[in-house]
Amino acid sequence: MWVRTRAIVATSLVVAVIAGIGIYLVLRDVRDNLRLPIAGRSCTVRAEGHVRLNAEQMANAATIAAIGIQRNMPERAVVVALATAYQESGLENLAGGDRDSIGLFQQRPSQGWGTPEQIRDPRYAANKFYAGLKKVRGWEEMRVTDAAQAVQRSAFPEAYQKWSDESEVLTRALLGDATAAVACTVGRTPTMRGVAAATALTQSLTLDWGLPGTVDAAELTGLTVPAADPRDGWRYAHWLVSHAHDHGVKRVRFADLEWTASRGTWSRTSDRDRQDARVVAEVFDEA
Repeated sequence: MWVRTRAIVATSLVVAVIAGIGIYLVLRDVRDNLRLPIAGRSCTVRAEGHVRLNAEQMANAATIAAIGIQRNMPERAVVVALATAYQESGLENLAGGDRDSIGLFQQRPSQGWGTPEQIRDPRYAANKFYAGLKKVRGWEEMRVTDAAQAVQRSAFPEAYQKWSDESEVLTRALLGDATAAVACTVGRTPTMRGVAAATALTQSLTLDWGLPGTVDAAELTGLTVPAADPRDGWRYAHWLVSHAHDHGVKRVRFADLEWTASRGTWSRTSDRDRQDARVVAEVFDEA
């Protein structure tokens, strides 16, 4: 009888453990799926692949990519950075996380990443990640997840790999390797308008890309950005569309294509006075 009772108890414990593991895995998948871009979100990226993001995710992805280029990091570094932010925060600038983790990369002040205020700044966080990646010997030849793990020291070292495909699509678009690849829909109530929008847009573009003195205001309702070549032009154009919601961008033009907030898509323009050597952006007028 005693042996039988022990067997029943042991079996019950095994079932409980298995059930617990199953619940954990389901909850982890639910957590990860909540981070996945879903249909109906604000931005669509098409560059030898297809990604959907909301406005905040798109803006953060564009800033991460721009900081990588400003630091003269190769495209592979941008893929690793985006995959890391995908996994750690869903490309959202989180106010908290596990223990004292903060921000896009869930960096921890207690681990020397910086102060909470610094880490909440997406530009600072991206710079710190790239600086950490650059110190990893041979990261260029590593899998995305191994390179990310060498910087992050995560409890789930394989988790970053599942975001590599999405990150490669984003990188191709945001680094100008694709034409008219980022299309976002902006609501009827943009975050900014008029002079405030044009000023903030100019400042953010300069900070993200490191372009002091090269961004010109256009009658206080927008800006123009010189483009050395088509690739640079599409980098800036895609960045502008990515930040359309948070900076009140109404229209972006480059080459013979134009994106508008009203349509949320790119289309051909018949503007005979267009200049292929510059990107032109217009913000919403004052309400």
